[in-house]
Amino acid sequence: MALSRVCWARLAVWGSAVTPGHFFTRRLQLGRSGLAWGAPRSSKLHLSPKADVKNLMSYVVTKTKAINGKYHRFLGRHFPRFYVLYTIFMKGLQMLWADAKKARRIKTNMWKHNIKFHQLPYREMEHLRQVWARGRYPEVHGEFRQDVTKCLFLGIISIPPFANYLVFLLMYLFPRQLLIRHFWTPKQQTDFLDIYHAFRKQSHPEIISYLEKVIPLISDAGLRWHLTDLCTKIQRGTHPAIHDILALRECFSNHPLGVNQLQALHVKALSRAMLLTSYLPPPLLRHRLKTRTTVIHQLDKALAKLGIGQLTAQEVKSACYLRGLNSTHIGEDRCRTWLGEWLQVSCSLKETELSLLLHNVVLLSTNYLGTRR
Repeated sequence: MALSRVCWARLAVWGSAVTPGHFFTRRLQLGRSGLAWGAPRSSKLHLSPKADVKNLMSYVVTKTKAINGKYHRFLGRHFPRFYVLYTIFMKGLQMLWADAKKARRIKTNMWKHNIKFHQLPYREMEHLRQVWARGRYPEVHGEFRQDVTKCLFLGIISIPPFANYLVFLLMYLFPRQLLIRHFWTPKQQTDFLDIYHAFRKQSHPEIISYLEKVIPLISDAGLRWHLTDLCTKIQRGTHPAIHDILALRECFSNHPLGVNQLQALHVKALSRAMLLTSYLPPPLLRHRLKTRTTVIHQLDKALAKLGIGQLTAQEVKSACYLRGLNSTHIGEDRCRTWLGEWLQVSCSLKETELSLLLHNVVLLSTNYLGTRR
């Protein structure tokens, strides 16, 4: 009460005409306005937590790319040879991961739709053959097992302390033996394919000599003459015609040239021609040869449906190399012609005549375009 009297006294002295009702009304309006407006807001736009995290991730990715680019330029200027190896290694990791993902997708699709290996399109069959070879499809002899073996070997020898430096040295000195194909340089790929073909080509004369030895065991005189003529042409450097090979279908379906009737040394020579180890027991070698030839026959049928014209140059060369031709130094058109001849033979054979397809690796590739040396 005393305070209110003092206030009214001062107002009276100043001569103000403000009434107490107006004073309290103004205070009430200010109070209501403050309640209505709330705390003053900043002029900045605040994003949601999700947007903040997204912007942060985008910033981190951008900075990482920038730092990675600077690192690549530094290596390229100061360590050019190492930069080439580093680039090949990183690209190899990306290709290996992409191949594994694609193979897993194909196998998942096969499992969902109950699709067999021989029912797949050609490119998916070929991808599984190259990448994946286990599980429900043991007939697919791919290169993935060999790659995994190399990786396991490197992993084991790198376990001791500081042994990883020895691993890098061994990988640099022995890339063909220790590195998988994803980490080969283009020059190494050509050189190594030449080396592998030289290994299998060493067995070609041996296989022809085994064919000559079994000629007296063939009961049909016409088949004996055809086989003798074919062996003579190959030894003289002549590339055989398709009808010369298909004329021998009967004698390769049973004794003495059926897969199950072949001699042990003959089987070992064929294993080397197919780049398979020849140090296993003959029954196991026969099984591996039959399964490998069956897969190639299934690939041939799928390729005939697709058409050779649909393949890229790299796919054509890879298909020829698998079937015995060293396509690294042969033009694309010549490779397509040879692959067409192979398909004419393969698609004319039954499953009981696949021994002829197995020997066709030697018969059709030895003298093609002067490849015999």
